[in-house]
Amino acid sequence: MSTLTAPLLTDVLVQHTSTRSYHSDPIPSEVLERIIEAGWRGPTSVNGQQVSLVVVQDPARRAEIAKIAGGQPWIAQAPVFITVVMDFSKTALGIEAAGQQQVIHDSVEGVMVGAVDAGITLGRLMVAAQAEGLGVVPIGGIRNDPRALIELLGLPALTFPLAGMALGYPAATAPRKPRLPLSTFRHDERYQAEGIAEAIAAYDRELFDYWQSIGRPDGQPWSQNTAAYYQSVYFPEVAPALRAQGFGFER
Repeated sequence: MSTLTAPLLTDVLVQHTSTRSYHSDPIPSEVLERIIEAGWRGPTSVNGQQVSLVVVQDPARRAEIAKIAGGQPWIAQAPVFITVVMDFSKTALGIEAAGQQQVIHDSVEGVMVGAVDAGITLGRLMVAAQAEGLGVVPIGGIRNDPRALIELLGLPALTFPLAGMALGYPAATAPRKPRLPLSTFRHDERYQAEGIAEAIAAYDRELFDYWQSIGRPDGQPWSQNTAAYYQSVYFPEVAPALRAQGFGFER
């Protein structure tokens, strides 16, 4: 088995930074097509292929998405924005053609399957774009007002916009943000809870120092920043919008 390209792909993954400043240069159509094909060729549960992409290049539409996402100017600045959609609409059509009725969308498992497959697709899109020399930033903020995005993109019932990605040629490259220690991420054989609290305390100090070093006095330690989000449901419109799209949680 050849290993000539493996280190290059690993470098793309390990060197990831989120890009929030873009040149206005358009992405060549052949480059964009390769990126989209990388997402399309990804694995999905039971080969259900319950993921679709909406590719937006129109400036006015990107500006509207930036507003929907809570005011994120890089969405409007980047020449392309891709929304990754959980799509049980097309699976329902296939199941109907087989003379059966789809029920998976009315379950927690269905939403989990769709979210996992969408995440795999998003990851592949990000890596493919970065391998092409582009910068990317994943956007969960499209769930801030999901009904507005559903209307803007014309999404049918049994679909839901889970995340998006802005991509374009970077105008500036951000330094790599430090992460929690690898020991809190990798657990051999069984989950190793010992030492995690101490590792978090050390990481809080490291991340605070990082913010100071790049001139971000507003940057918070990881614990404080995470608490600002996770002490509440920060996108409360997701559950009612999911239900309005035909998804349920009773099975």
